[in-house]
Amino acid sequence: MPVELYCLEPHSYKSLGAPYGDSVSPWMLRGNVVDRLLAAQKHLKEIDRHYSLAIFDAWRPIRVQQFMYDYAINQECLARGVNRKENANSLELKEVFETVSKFWAEPSLDLASPPPHSTGGAVDLTISCAKGIPLDMGGEIDCIGPVSEPNYYIRQKEFIDHPDYLLWHSRRVLLSDAMKKSGFVQHPHEWWHFSYGDQLWAWVKNLQAAHYGAVEP
Repeated sequence: MPVELYCLEPHSYKSLGAPYGDSVSPWMLRGNVVDRLLAAQKHLKEIDRHYSLAIFDAWRPIRVQQFMYDYAINQECLARGVNRKENANSLELKEVFETVSKFWAEPSLDLASPPPHSTGGAVDLTISCAKGIPLDMGGEIDCIGPVSEPNYYIRQKEFIDHPDYLLWHSRRVLLSDAMKKSGFVQHPHEWWHFSYGDQLWAWVKNLQAAHYGAVEP
């Protein structure tokens, strides 16, 4: 990753024990994607020179996708009081999987449907100030729920009278605009997730095929 692009350390998934391995960096992306990130940062700085992109996560091998998918399922089960082992066929567990799958792609080995981050074309990021501190965007990265949707706050009836809602929405729009101007598309459920060249990108652009499949360095 170029030094112009700030990476949020320590890497969250590595800190959880995700199996990247000692010789693999989670900050890798396709060269064309990196070029577009630099362009997005330029757009961002035209609005405020103190702002920078802050990368939360980039390339993710299938084994890490599996680890984090299972982690997210377990955390959601814990939050809902669902025992994953004892309720293997329950409606409650099915609902957990449906909810988590809106945010975490299943760790498929199918070459026709790779998880976005496994392609090197997807990136999770936010905006940071001059000191490298991430701005408050009105919700944490990887938060599972409606608050993570890009336009969540503008849809709230309190939007006009709630200054924080106005601020958080404006910051999300700023990030989205900078990324879209550089050719990225945004995940419909995640304000932080953007991609170029993967299947989501191809679908949004109404193209017959993605540019990138899963890759291992």
